[in-house]
Amino acid sequence: MAVSTAEGGRVLNYKLMAIISIFIAGALGVLLPVVGKKVPSLRPDNNFFFLIKSFAAGVILATGFIHILPDAFESLVSPSLSGPPWEDFPFAGFMAMMAAIGTMMIDTFVTGYYMRSHSMKNVNGDEEMQGGDEEMQEDDEGLHVHTHTSHGNAHSSGSAVAVEGSGSGSNSTDLIRHRIVTQVLEMGIVLHSVIIGVSLGASEDPDAIKPIMVALTFHQLFEGIGLGGCISQARFEPRTVVAMVAYFAATTPLGIGVGIGISRVYREDSRVALIVGGMLQSTSAGILIYMALVDLIAADYMSPRLLGNPRLHAGASLSLLVGAACMSVLARWA
Repeated sequence: MAVSTAEGGRVLNYKLMAIISIFIAGALGVLLPVVGKKVPSLRPDNNFFFLIKSFAAGVILATGFIHILPDAFESLVSPSLSGPPWEDFPFAGFMAMMAAIGTMMIDTFVTGYYMRSHSMKNVNGDEEMQGGDEEMQEDDEGLHVHTHTSHGNAHSSGSAVAVEGSGSGSNSTDLIRHRIVTQVLEMGIVLHSVIIGVSLGASEDPDAIKPIMVALTFHQLFEGIGLGGCISQARFEPRTVVAMVAYFAATTPLGIGVGIGISRVYREDSRVALIVGGMLQSTSAGILIYMALVDLIAADYMSPRLLGNPRLHAGASLSLLVGAACMSVLARWA
């Protein structure tokens, strides 16, 4: 009994160490690109930031394909779920596909809504400017010469405002899109983080906890860099940035805490745990794979900035491969 108690104390110490190390790694990773905006080389408009973002995209893509989706398949084809419908249909792949389609729909519908809203605002702004020009033309004849001069100035400035407004509208649309991408990406990462946190917290095998703790520390660091790059481009208000950073950094440690609390009753191979965990994992995989390929990789790699710069294109490609490789190697332990 004494040996069992000592073993339990050692397991608990490992879990507390995991909470601290994973929280620090997650916070550090997500803050690097956010705080890095103060450093010229880490600003979103700098080429080096492009390389970091490519590395992070590779990390997120590998997370979906290498870490999450195989776990989802393993859970939903477990012998504990023998019998229909689980052995008759690939639910993990189906859920991942539906999550990717759902993410695409949310992505496009919300972006389209804001684009239409900004277009209407620009049209209304142009109408108000035209109304102002007509009123100026109706000034009295005694100020005819002055009116023409003013009208000419007003028209020139009106054109400048129109051009500036259209640019501003385009920038606003891009900014809104960055914010949508960031929020959906964090949702996918958080789903996965909760599950791995609970699994680690509920484990009672010290030999399994140690390598997983180290792997998850690097896992959160790399994922944090990816999410932080998106937060940096989205230019949220400081309060929102703090909330998103804290939310990401604390999710896995909180999951570990929940796992510790339910470790006496939680069984990873129970029917409910396998179904719920497998469904959430496959949903998270679908979200992350879509976001990595479409909103991170395709959006950057098809941009004129990258296509017109062969050295940057080659560097970003190498960075993408290195990020995917680093995250793939971690699958050996977690």
